[in-house]
Amino acid sequence: MEEKLCAAGSFTKMAKSLNKMEMKVNEAISKSRIGKYFKLESRKSSFTKEFRAGTATFLTMAYIITVNASVLSDSGGTCSVSDCTFPANQTHATPDCVLNNEGYEKCVAKMRSDLIVATALASMIGSFAMGLLANLPLGLAPGMGPNAYLAYNLVGFHGSGKMSYQTVMAIFLVEGCAFLAIAVFGLRGRIARFIPQPVRLACAAGIGLFIAFVGLQAHQGVGLVGPDSSTLITLTACTSTNPVTGECTGGKMQSATFWLGSVGFIIMCYGLMKEIKGSMIYGILFVTLISWIRNTAVTVFPNTPSGNSSYEYFKKVVDFHKIESTAGALDFTHFNNGEVWIALITLLYIDVLASTGTLYTMAEIGGFVNEDGEFEGEYTAYMVDAGSTIVASTLGVSPVATFVESSAGIREGGRTGITAIVVGFYFLLSLFFTPLIASVPPWAIGPSLVIVGVLMMKVVKDIDWNNIKHAVPAFVTMMLMPLTYSIANGILGGIGVYIALSLYDNMVSWVKWLMRMKKMVVKEQNQVSATADQNIEVV
Repeated sequence: MEEKLCAAGSFTKMAKSLNKMEMKVNEAISKSRIGKYFKLESRKSSFTKEFRAGTATFLTMAYIITVNASVLSDSGGTCSVSDCTFPANQTHATPDCVLNNEGYEKCVAKMRSDLIVATALASMIGSFAMGLLANLPLGLAPGMGPNAYLAYNLVGFHGSGKMSYQTVMAIFLVEGCAFLAIAVFGLRGRIARFIPQPVRLACAAGIGLFIAFVGLQAHQGVGLVGPDSSTLITLTACTSTNPVTGECTGGKMQSATFWLGSVGFIIMCYGLMKEIKGSMIYGILFVTLISWIRNTAVTVFPNTPSGNSSYEYFKKVVDFHKIESTAGALDFTHFNNGEVWIALITLLYIDVLASTGTLYTMAEIGGFVNEDGEFEGEYTAYMVDAGSTIVASTLGVSPVATFVESSAGIREGGRTGITAIVVGFYFLLSLFFTPLIASVPPWAIGPSLVIVGVLMMKVVKDIDWNNIKHAVPAFVTMMLMPLTYSIANGILGGIGVYIALSLYDNMVSWVKWLMRMKKMVVKEQNQVSATADQNIEVV
């Protein structure tokens, strides 16, 4: 009994000693130049609190490193038919080799490693800049939405779209420059207000449905749904599929990787229910660690040439991968095409709405917004947001945005830019573990895409569903995005329907205005006639 009391007493003394040490460190930093620059005392924060906040934010958004690289690599990136291997009796590879070819898959795997490094690097630069220049506790990284738009609309799966990866990167660069100009002249809020409110609200939900749909498919997710010749799409999770069409050929709902991914999905859900920080990371880690075991039904390293090559790279564990294929991959030669400008306007619109909305939301959660609806560092934050997109495009990844996961750090007490700098530091560390990050399987990432879709659906509660003029455009926006596999189609469809439904009200307003004008003209004519009559009588 005495031993237990002594142990408890020693533990209490140690805890008190650590608390005193923490208080001294926090006090010293708060009074230093660093503390004064970041306004630790005026914002009622401390260094250790900011460090914990940065850790929490990183844990909740670290999934973007693998998810963004996987989504972008679905486009095939800079890989082409020339990277395909072909039998000795053929003189060249056929165009359909991009669907199932060892040489092409090796190129995509190498490019995916490039994208992992580029994503981490863009996130590090954006987060550091937000912390140092704007002094806000916000983490930045390539956002979900534009990456899906690139992979499945513009470039298409393995280059099946209308544009090349290099052309889209050039679009991102021009869009980032335009975004920066808009931020410099303070026009972001004004542009956002031109879009009908129901369409603005439905965009986030529509993109969420689109992302979730991607996470349910085989190429980028758990493989629960797949193509069907009769119904277009059906339940799959098959043990074998047609390599060309993707249709199920046997073992429906018997895919081992699907059931493993489902367990990861449940883990993420339980973690979010209990408000555990980094829940999505824990689910991804669980599925990934099991998938790293070789000679199993769920291994990500099968006994094939590509599987063996991936395993050899994985065993390096620590390695700094140099970006070779995506950095500087820009092509401006196709800017005379109208589709390029449509894509540019669409991306600019999405970026303006998403970034502006997220920044304001995070500022409100942190209590930074004043009575005039402004917050300290707002102007600089907008420019950092836009400037980071320019950097990301030169590295070969999609536009950078402020992450809603920053709310995790704000709830932990983050109030200054130190939180963002800590997030950037963690992204810097991740650059040296590319072999591990590149070996995360799609069935581990798919559940996180579905969860992201769930979280993005929150905005639907703000739509006035009792007002048909608002409900129909919002519904059209949300449904067209996943069903047409196009974010742009959803936005244009929603705006078109809203304009069509507004025609009646506008016509009535015009008729009333014309009637008022007619009355005014008649009244003025009567007054002129009366004046003329009076003049005649006087004469």
